[in-house]
Amino acid sequence: MAIVCRRHWFTFAVFIILASLDNAAAGVLPPLYAIIARDLQADETSLGFVTSFYLIIVASASVLWGFRGDQTQRKPLLFIGTLVWVAAMILTTTATQFWQFLLWQMVTAVGVGAVTSLGFSVVSDVVPAHRRGFALSLWSVSQGLGAAFGAMMASFLGASNWHWPFWLIAGVGFLFAVLFLFVKEPERGQSEPELAPVFAAGQTYESRIVFADLTKILKQHTNRWLLAQSFFFSLAYGATIWIPRWAIARVQAEGFDLETATIIGNLFVAIFSFGGFFSIAAGDIGDRLQRRWVRGRPFLAGFSLIASIPFFIALFFIPFHNVTVPENGTLFQIIWAVAISLFTNGWVIAAFLVALFATSLQATDPPNWAAMLTDLNLPEHRGTIVGFSRLARATGNAISVTLAAWVFQWLIPTVGEPGNFSLGLALFQILVIPVAICYIGVARSIKNDRHAIQAILIRRAQQTSSGISESDTLT
Repeated sequence: MAIVCRRHWFTFAVFIILASLDNAAAGVLPPLYAIIARDLQADETSLGFVTSFYLIIVASASVLWGFRGDQTQRKPLLFIGTLVWVAAMILTTTATQFWQFLLWQMVTAVGVGAVTSLGFSVVSDVVPAHRRGFALSLWSVSQGLGAAFGAMMASFLGASNWHWPFWLIAGVGFLFAVLFLFVKEPERGQSEPELAPVFAAGQTYESRIVFADLTKILKQHTNRWLLAQSFFFSLAYGATIWIPRWAIARVQAEGFDLETATIIGNLFVAIFSFGGFFSIAAGDIGDRLQRRWVRGRPFLAGFSLIASIPFFIALFFIPFHNVTVPENGTLFQIIWAVAISLFTNGWVIAAFLVALFATSLQATDPPNWAAMLTDLNLPEHRGTIVGFSRLARATGNAISVTLAAWVFQWLIPTVGEPGNFSLGLALFQILVIPVAICYIGVARSIKNDRHAIQAILIRRAQQTSSGISESDTLT
């Protein structure tokens, strides 16, 4: 892979796949809400609460994992965290009551939190600084693919037995936990141009986080705006975790039973997510724009999100009329029928094109947000700041998922199903506007904060070269 030196490609690939698997573990649940709720004799709203708690635990754990990783070696912590979520995914399938299901999903979340923060920290040290947007776009895409993989496995395997997708994802996770033993952890700070003289001289970057740094991290203006952006972004888009349920309800409205609708609906969700691959191009565009204009990334991301609003709203109201699949057809026959509808059914074609624009524009945000967060924090602070961002995002997600569940129920007497999902999801698009406002704040402070970080790294490189040991602080 061109963006990483040859001896690090395996490390980069393993972490990209690990990032996808932790999202697969989270993405497997929403498409199975109705089936698991029926099996455990619970209601779908309760399963929505499981997702909300899951997100909060992931975020809280990622702060702790991230801070500890910023103090010491990250590889052992990542290995332990991976084993924790793999074991908990298997134990989830032993649940016969709702409280047992909730317990094991919370343990899963603790392990996933390690990959969330520590994995990001490691990847930031693997890729060159001038290609961070592109590299982190692969990180972003892998997360989307992981969520899609989880949803697809839920559709293909979970419609008849919801345990199977949990077993499969846990098995793949264990495989990569073993491969992880052969990964060489990169040196902290090795991708920073300002620290190049240190590593060229055969020395290492020894700075590590201390508790006093937490205040400094949170006092930085751009960090505050990026954390606020994380909260409002998840407040707006957290409700989209219900999109599989929206798609299933749309298909059920055409007369299909729950099991068949679960398969068809999630196939549509996977197809409609194709625009997420634009994240790769968006990361590259952000890299090029950033080299010419320091405020390029925040304006690119903010404008793209605002532009996505009308496309998402339109998508939620497009029906799936005239969708046909063979009666009592096999899984392959259903997949083939859905694929053919993408070329023969006008409603499906319209939904796909609208979704393509919506998701492509939204996909501009993640790699550029991640590149900004990396550039604006010291190497020994990145696991921690990502943990804080996950906490902000989880808070917004938990509020959004829970509020959306209530809104959907509240709308049923007025518009019924699937209208409640369509109208409810559309209303949440209003909350994208505060996200764009946060990016205006980022644009105002990013130049000074970036220069401050660069100055600290240059000073530390000079001190290391001269043999001076001094504790620097953010100003």
